[in-house]
This record gives sequence, structure tokens and C-alpha cells, in this order.
Amino acid sequence: MDDTDIAYLSHPSKRAEDKHHIVIIGAGIIGVCTAYYLTQHPDFNPETHHITIIEARKVACGASGKAGGLLASWAFPSLIVPLSFQLHQDLSDIYQGEQNWDYRRLSTISLEADVRDENIKLQKDKADLVRKEKEMQKAFSKTKLSNKSKDLSSSSSSSGSNSNSEEGSGVDSNEEGESNEDEESSLDRYYTDDELYFSVTNSMSDVFSKNGSRGKLDSSPNATPSTNMESTSNYQDPLPRDLDWIKKEFVETWSSLGGRESTAQVHPYKFTKFLLKKAMESGAIDVVLGKVTGMDIDDSDDQNKFAHGVTYTPILNPTKQHVEDDNELLEPPEPENIHIQDVQQVIVTTGPWTAQLLKNCPISGLRAHSITIKPVTTHSSVAPYAIFTELKVNDTQYFSPELYARRDEVYVCGEGDTLTEVPDPIRSVEYIKEKCDELYSYVSKISGPLAEGHVLKRQACYLPVLNVATSSGPLLGETNVSNLFIASGHSCWGINNGPATGKIMAELLLEGESKSADISSLSPKLYFDASII
Repeated sequence: MDDTDIAYLSHPSKRAEDKHHIVIIGAGIIGVCTAYYLTQHPDFNPETHHITIIEARKVACGASGKAGGLLASWAFPSLIVPLSFQLHQDLSDIYQGEQNWDYRRLSTISLEADVRDENIKLQKDKADLVRKEKEMQKAFSKTKLSNKSKDLSSSSSSSGSNSNSEEGSGVDSNEEGESNEDEESSLDRYYTDDELYFSVTNSMSDVFSKNGSRGKLDSSPNATPSTNMESTSNYQDPLPRDLDWIKKEFVETWSSLGGRESTAQVHPYKFTKFLLKKAMESGAIDVVLGKVTGMDIDDSDDQNKFAHGVTYTPILNPTKQHVEDDNELLEPPEPENIHIQDVQQVIVTTGPWTAQLLKNCPISGLRAHSITIKPVTTHSSVAPYAIFTELKVNDTQYFSPELYARRDEVYVCGEGDTLTEVPDPIRSVEYIKEKCDELYSYVSKISGPLAEGHVLKRQACYLPVLNVATSSGPLLGETNVSNLFIASGHSCWGINNGPATGKIMAELLLEGESKSADISSLSPKLYFDASII
């Protein structure tokens, strides 16, 4: 992910002097959206306001650059989702999102599929029978046409030079006056239709058993086809016709989660980077590479603690370090500490790293592995679908990858784990190759284009999860320390809820209240003491 056109600094500029100075910690989707909507707010003036974004690695280096980018009007929390879903559409309309960050509407489904080895063999045997029946019926049809042609030829010869006979078509005609050529091409169309597998198998009642049970192939010498095969429910309920990159024969059930009116997608990294660059056009934003090590809080008055600055350690050679590969470690930061003082407001938008700054904050990280695959397809791209799967891998185990078709690749992610702690923010998130390979192995079983394609990227990231039984997050607003705000804990819906979060935070920072949504139940004051750092 190249971000060489972002002007990173190691030390803050002098442009914040004598201005209302806002410091945002974190350059992921939440921090960037906050900066963007601040610059768009009518009360923001570059002559009197300045924003400093402090980022430990680079823009969108965490989940903001490695997420799937699914947008849904049915996501959570419902307090901000409708607003955010509409803001995504508005931003796309304003800035040509389809071209700049691959915004598009799509359909979302869930499906259950049987990818056990014995079922794969079973479906292959069924497909072989289908092909054989097709060949047999074609051969029968050609024989029938040939015989009919001979009969007509004989009839024509016996009638002599009858001038009233039908002529001029160039092909033989059947008894209903239709072209036999049309009859044969019609047969071809029937068998080459997208639903060939289901149409043929449904007609083969003498081949497949009807007891609905799942049995193993009978290899006994006297076995009959009906004892070897059984029907599955998906034959009567095939997947959408345009979803041609999923092997329908393995799907047992499926359901729609949302159509194009309620689901969409973006490329997260492209979206985050575009908004940051757009915000920086205001001339009122510095992006500093550094690791925040503390916040300056005045606690002289126990009843009125307030934040007034931050301390960070700059990263060496930012112009070089920020373009390092995600799997490389940055050099240790310089041993010096830089103090940014006279700050009016500090906003923590560090996702799973939040608790490393605010020790009492109940937000942790859930690691998720993902891959991107370049599919092999006859089309320019695969049909736009987001697919939540439940794959039966053996008699007792299931695997549940999610697949998001992008314009030129397919994104696949797996279930989260807590096997490792969230690393130091200056270090990359390491992935386990075996977990990525497992993702590719299983999705290849249900998709020919993916099986024939190749993996473009293997990666892992941490999702910020709020560990509170009564709330799914996020936490938005001012903490119990004045001037110290937090916007974090968005779980898997950070990209979806980024714009609404940014707009709400801009209102809180510049107007003192959220006017776009009621976020009282998301207040961080309800869940932790921010003065413990």
C-alpha cells in the first residue's frame, strides 16, 4: 500500500501556534473521518484552527487498510448506522467514489455448504452422470433428426416434382412446421443454461434417491445409481443466476441478507487515504509519525481534570519508514520525547491500541486473518456479492469464511482469535501463513474462479472490541477528563460507521454536542475512568 504522496512529519510544524489546536491520535478510518468532517464543519476556519494527526506507522495501517469494506444499513449500532450508510453514498456522489475508492452497491447473502471430501466426490460423480445424460440425449436427438430427414427425403422423392412442396428454408421441417435446426439449438440452449445441473438432476428421478439423507457411495458390485446418489434441498432453490462464481452443487441452503438498496462496499485503504488527502487540502492538517507515550492531564483539581497536551516519540526518517512493507518492522523510535502543549482537545482513535494509552478502557483486540485472491474468470470481474458462509468440513466441524467480491479481486476473511496480544503500535501485525492458506483451501472448494486464481496478499489485523456486556460499542464522546475524547471500539463495523463517527465527533468538538445522532448511550463516561493512564 503506497502512501508516498502523504507528507509525513517527524516534528509538529509551527502552524498551530495561537490557534485552536486539536490533536487526533491515530490515522485509521475513524481518525481520518474525524479530521475530514472537522475541515468541512462551518465553524472550522484554517486561520483559527489547526489539526495534528499523530500516527505510529502510516495511514490505515491496521484494520482500516485490511478490512473487507462491507457497508450495510442493517449493521450496528442502529444509533449511527443509517446516518453513516447515507454519508457513504453522499461522499461517493461528491467525489466519484466508484472511481476513487471502488464504492458500489452489491447484494449480500449467507449460505451453508457441504465441502466434506466424501461430498465433493459425490458431487463429481453426479456431474459425470449429468454430462453423460447430456451426451446421450444429444446423440438420441441427432439420431431422431437424421431418421426424420431420411423420411422427408424419401417422401420428397416419391412425390416427384410437386411444385407446391415446401422449399426455400434450407433445412428440414418437423411436423409442427418448426425448423429441426431450431429444435437442436434449443436443446443445446437448455443444456448450456446456468441451471443445467439443477434442471437435469431434477429430471433424473430414477438416478437420485429421494429420501433426503446423506449417504456414502455404495461401492458394491450390485449397487444401483439410486443407492449411490441422493438429492439436496438446494436443487429446488438455486443461487441467484448472476452468482456464477460459486459452485451451486455444494450449497445446501442460502438466504438473502440485503440487496443493493441496503448493502454496499468500499476499498477501505483507498477510501481512508482519499479522505485524508481531501482533508489536508484545507492546509490546516499536519500528519506526524510517532508513538504517543502519554497525555498531559492537569489533575490539580480532583473535580476538574483536563487534558492539555500529548507526549510522543517520533519515528526515524518518516519519508523512508512509512513505505516499508507491512510485514517489516520499523526501526526503534528516537529516544527523545516531544511534547505538544497548549492543546485544546485530544481525540483517541487508536482502535485496538486504545487500552495501551488509556489503561482503564475496556477495549481489546480480536485478530482476524484475511487474504485477497485474483480470480480466473471469463468476465472482467466476478459478480458483486458479499457472502457469509458456513462450510461443513467434516461431520463435526464447520468453517465460516466471509467473501467480498471487489472489482479486481476477492477479499476473504476468517474468524477472529485472541491467541496473541495486540503488538506495540510501531510494529506490524504478524500473520500466520497456515491460517491464510486454510482460508484459500476452503473457499477454493466452493469456487472454481478462486481455485484457479492465485493469492495476492496474506495479512492479519486486530478489530477493536468493547468488552462490556451491556453494549456492543463504539465509545464516542468526551471522557470524564475534560478535553479528552475517544472514538473507538467499532468492532467489525469501523469502515461502515466511520463517516457518521467523524461527523458526530466534529460536532462534539466544535459545537459541544452531537446534533446528527443521539449517542448518549455510547458515552465513554459510562464505562471507564480515563484519568487512569
